[in-house]
Amino acid sequence: MAVEVSVVATSSLGDRSYLASDGRVAIVVDPQRDIDRILYLAGTKGVRITHVVETHIHNDYVSGGLDLARVAGAHYLVAAADHVDFDRVPVADGDVVPISDALRLRVIATPGHTFHHLSYVLDEATGGGWQPAGVFTGGSLLFGTTGRTDLLGQEHAHELARHQHASALRLADLLPDGAQVWPTHGFGSFCSASQADAADSTLGREKQVNPVLRLAAEQFVTETLAGLDAYPAYYAHMGVANAAGPAPVDLTPVARADAAQLRDRIAAGEWVVDLRHRKAYAASHLAGTVSLGLDGPMSTWLGWLIDWGTPVTLLAETPEQVADAQRELARIGIDRPAAQATGTPEQWAATPDQLRELRRADFAALAAARAGRTPAGLPAPDVILDVRMTYEWRAGHVEGAVHLPLPDLPGRLADVPGGTVWVHCGSGYRATAAASLLANAGRDVVVIDDRFDRAAPAGVAMAELS
Repeated sequence: MAVEVSVVATSSLGDRSYLASDGRVAIVVDPQRDIDRILYLAGTKGVRITHVVETHIHNDYVSGGLDLARVAGAHYLVAAADHVDFDRVPVADGDVVPISDALRLRVIATPGHTFHHLSYVLDEATGGGWQPAGVFTGGSLLFGTTGRTDLLGQEHAHELARHQHASALRLADLLPDGAQVWPTHGFGSFCSASQADAADSTLGREKQVNPVLRLAAEQFVTETLAGLDAYPAYYAHMGVANAAGPAPVDLTPVARADAAQLRDRIAAGEWVVDLRHRKAYAASHLAGTVSLGLDGPMSTWLGWLIDWGTPVTLLAETPEQVADAQRELARIGIDRPAAQATGTPEQWAATPDQLRELRRADFAALAAARAGRTPAGLPAPDVILDVRMTYEWRAGHVEGAVHLPLPDLPGRLADVPGGTVWVHCGSGYRATAAASLLANAGRDVVVIDDRFDRAAPAGVAMAELS
């Protein structure tokens, strides 16, 4: 049987893990914390996991590699140069790891995303010897881009960017154009230097479209470093957890909180997160809660916004939604929410006066309001607050708007000018989260629940870009 490579996508974090097999045995590359998905996939295919490999010590999620290797009785391959607090099979550049009569791995040092980053070439046996099927590139060569080089500190970013360029060229020299590229990052992950939307790729395609293989080293370094924006604050905790050896994940249900307990948790300054869609949140919600719907990258924004270690309580319509959120949070090291409640806002409120609404508008309403025709039921805007990231702001923004990226908002609420705030992002998800934080701080707020690309067509004046 030819090699089969299955993708296990974690779209909320923008990552992929892989299970590659010859029909009998399998390797797993860069598994997420919730290893039950991998075990289920291996079971459905009737293959035995013999090797678990890490391309690098991850900064954007807690790895399930150590636990998966233990449960499966597999060899756990981690770079020999990485200092870790657990037993592993240390591997380095040039090592060849036999998997079966049909498969083997070749270890290629590809520093750049980290200093000790490895890529793994998957070779399959042919009548004439070994043929490379593809390469697991982790955070090295991605689809149309590369992994970012500043996660180990800005002081290392330039050196690592040079390494990243050299590593990509090395892979392009070592492997044929038809070899598949299987990256871990690059599907929305903040570990990616920029974003691409390809579903799959080969080295030949990357030679045509990827700047790292088209630009000279200095130009690549300059453009890469110039394009880097902020990354989630919780990344600071991921590498530490992964080097120490993460504990097995615990996804059992957490304690339920009644209305009085929810009120007390909010009063104590804990985070009570409403997982419902933002439109449901706007219609009615419990005062003091934060909107982070499960329809968006909830765990990324929650992990970025909170002070690490702050107790988190989850509100949802169903237990299944709470379970989904728990799984998402465990992937970034928020292992056990403090409590949870399901149902409706009316059931979560100890008294009716705890219920709130959030006023919504679109960009057409903003255009009308700025022309002096504020729609009925809405207060006129004194402040237009843009909570998108810096790279989005630089690409275009509303004339006269105030820019404050969502991750900065909790610590800079006092910097938002006085008056009624109309807040927007790129789609409405982050704007609703920001609006909930502003409302909790006592601000008069309207959320613009609309796509930013509709602003100019709706008649909203845009700033002149320099």
